[in-house]
Amino acid sequence: MMLSRLAALLIACGSQSAQASSESSLNCLTLFPTPDLGAVAGEVALLPSPSPFGVAVTVDGRPRHHLVATVSGLPDPKSLGPYRVYVAWGYTLSLDSAVKLGPITNGRVDLGELDLVQFRILVSAEGSSSVKARTGRLVLRGTSPSARLMAHRDVLQPSAPGALRDASTPAGVRMASGHEMTTTEAMSGAGRWSMPPMSPRLAAMPGMSGMVPNTAAFLPSGNAPDAKPRSTLRPRSGDTIVLESGVVTSTISGQPQRLFAYNGSVPGPLIDVTQGAMLSVRFRNALDAPGSIHWHGLRLDNPFDGAVGLTQAQIAPGDSFLYALRFPDPGIYWYHPHVREDLQQSLGLYGNLLVRSTDPAYFSPVNREEVLMLSDLLLGPDGATPFGADSPTHALMGRFGNVMLVNGSEHYRLDVKRGSVVRFYLSNASAARIYNLSFGGARMKLVGGEAGKFEREAFVPSVVIGPAERYVVDVEFARGGSVALVNRVQALDHMSGVYSPEIDTLGVVRVAPQRDSAGYTRQFAALRRNADVNAALAPFRREFDRPVDRELIFTLETRNLPAAISNMLIGINAPIEWNDGMPMMNWLTTGKEITWVLRDRATGKQNMDIDWRFRRGDVVKIRIFNDPSTSHAMAHPFHLHGQRFLVLTRDGVRSDNLVWKDTAIIPAGETVELLVDMSNPGRWMMHCHIAEHLSAGMMAAFVVE
Repeated sequence: MMLSRLAALLIACGSQSAQASSESSLNCLTLFPTPDLGAVAGEVALLPSPSPFGVAVTVDGRPRHHLVATVSGLPDPKSLGPYRVYVAWGYTLSLDSAVKLGPITNGRVDLGELDLVQFRILVSAEGSSSVKARTGRLVLRGTSPSARLMAHRDVLQPSAPGALRDASTPAGVRMASGHEMTTTEAMSGAGRWSMPPMSPRLAAMPGMSGMVPNTAAFLPSGNAPDAKPRSTLRPRSGDTIVLESGVVTSTISGQPQRLFAYNGSVPGPLIDVTQGAMLSVRFRNALDAPGSIHWHGLRLDNPFDGAVGLTQAQIAPGDSFLYALRFPDPGIYWYHPHVREDLQQSLGLYGNLLVRSTDPAYFSPVNREEVLMLSDLLLGPDGATPFGADSPTHALMGRFGNVMLVNGSEHYRLDVKRGSVVRFYLSNASAARIYNLSFGGARMKLVGGEAGKFEREAFVPSVVIGPAERYVVDVEFARGGSVALVNRVQALDHMSGVYSPEIDTLGVVRVAPQRDSAGYTRQFAALRRNADVNAALAPFRREFDRPVDRELIFTLETRNLPAAISNMLIGINAPIEWNDGMPMMNWLTTGKEITWVLRDRATGKQNMDIDWRFRRGDVVKIRIFNDPSTSHAMAHPFHLHGQRFLVLTRDGVRSDNLVWKDTAIIPAGETVELLVDMSNPGRWMMHCHIAEHLSAGMMAAFVVE
């Protein structure tokens, strides 16, 4: 039975209070009474709004909250004056704009949706429920959790008591444990580190001047051939293809960059195959570092999964390995290394697998198809910001690039005719960035996900896609002119705790005025309900309300952090961070100071000590709680190898449009339930797909017997 939103409130603000108090929760807002009404109390649950993605946002990246209030102790409004009703209002922090949410009483009240980034809730006594503006007496007020980091701004003001006035750092920062944070002076012999680029809108964080990460720096060097355009391979079942890793040179932002590539291109070749095919891939490692290939999302045989240390040994420089692949499910998949992904994947080792259904009418017809891989690079005035040689940098939040790439280029272009419908297969190969994508004013229809079609097609204003996720959308270009592919988010300045809109243009679709003679407007306008998907899901529906089988908690452990960094790891702000709002402290943290943790709630075991065992054919419900009380809670894209799953609920709210997935965003503060089809035997990995978090320990194994 589907949980009502009011029942979901008990999960969002009630039962979770045993895990994290409302003061540390990201989905609960406490309402405080005016001093003369001390017996009044209230709380507002910020429930997930309906969305096929891991988070619901507007096209410009503002979070969509579904508000449910619980209030007690309100007196008869007539006892406070000439009033008849209580009314709730949503305000900006500066109180310069208001949205009327509606009447409110004791008990639980559904207040509908609010899409402000940071906001206040005010409750006033009014003479009528039809009032257009707040004029009556204030009774309750509260501020959204997204404003909590503004405490940093107050602490760091020069006039504030205890302010951090000195932005300099001595040659060595001595910790109580005896750890000495590396400084530029100490690393001068290496001569490799350069300061990471800073957005001009971000304030510099005090106390970090002169520091560098506690690891040696690495960048590819030497002569390398120019990168080639991506090729498309269309092998037949039974064929063998070759993939070879190597170093190439690509010009990005006007500078030659040494990148890693498969078969000389970034991305690597698009492998276009038919469902049910069998394929052999000979991988040759021509890098000066060990490697492997993980075939992300495929339900393939366990020995060929590419997880170094779990399913295979690392492939040494100069060696090769023969992978045997099978493709049981249609969908859009990808391949990448599974050793030092924070370095190798970020430098260009990624490529797509497009598995086509044997049903020619699987999707509606379109004029053309485009397979797009999104990624980003972190570039400064001197070129790419180096990577850690023996431990990942950016271990706190993951590496956010400042140059965004589509299929390895910062200048993606597509030419179509007016009226064309284009199918875009979207994959996110970025290490940490979550995108909010849209095509200007062009209509966009969501048709598929990672491992097939949704239950039903839906028009969407934008696509939220986390690291390693994939979505399939049809876009109709109804008018001539240029249409920009943009990423629109609300970017956070961690030090001041405030947000600002950020728009990045990833490419341009040039729409010619001539109308496309093969028009599919009618098919695009129809929203198909996929009976075949519903039929395939039918055996799993009886498992939706079963008890939870396993529970995971996401958390963080730190050690030997300098005071300048640990002092900033206070407060929590939002379930999703769309940008690196603290680039210096993120850059300085390595896997030596940070361990990201998957914890089994039942046993307390963590990461690779977890020993879950299942049998082939089991249907398993896993509940994941992303603890917001950790020192830096943030969203994690959670990936299961070798299996597929359904996202059943988010904070108790049932998903109403299902698709098979292998990776899902778990926002900070949320509880997410997955229903896993344990169909593929072997010992498999599960982990966060922020590359630096994986390298900092956030992984575990499970066995399907």
